[in-house]
Amino acid sequence: MNDIIKKIEAEQLKANVDSFRVGDTVKVYARIKEGEKERIQIFEGTVTKRQNGGIRETFTVRKNSNGVGVERTWPLHSPAVERIEVVRAGKVRRAKLFYLRERTGKSAKVKELVK
Repeated sequence: MNDIIKKIEAEQLKANVDSFRVGDTVKVYARIKEGEKERIQIFEGTVTKRQNGGIRETFTVRKNSNGVGVERTWPLHSPAVERIEVVRAGKVRRAKLFYLRERTGKSAKVKELVK
C-alpha cells in the first residue's frame, strides 16, 4: 500500500523546483482564479520557514503590507504556485524565523548573503 501512495505522489511532484532557503526574499507568482478569469499575483516577502518534504512540503512567506504583517503559506508543489523568484539571498542561522513577527523597522531585516 505504501508503494502505491509513493508512486502517485511522485507523479504529482514538480519537475523543476526553484531553489530557495529560509531568510531569502522571494517573489511568489501565484495563480488567482476570479470567476472565469485567471491571473498571476505576485507576493514578495521573506521566507520564514520550510517544512515537511516530498509532496507535502510547504513554505511560509512574510511581508509588511501598509504597516500590517502578512504571512502566507503555500504548498511547494501546488499548481497554484507558478514560480518562485529569489530577489536576494538572506544570511540566517535558524530554520524558522518566528522572531521577525515581533520586530519592526531595521531590526526586522535579514542580512544579505554575499558570495
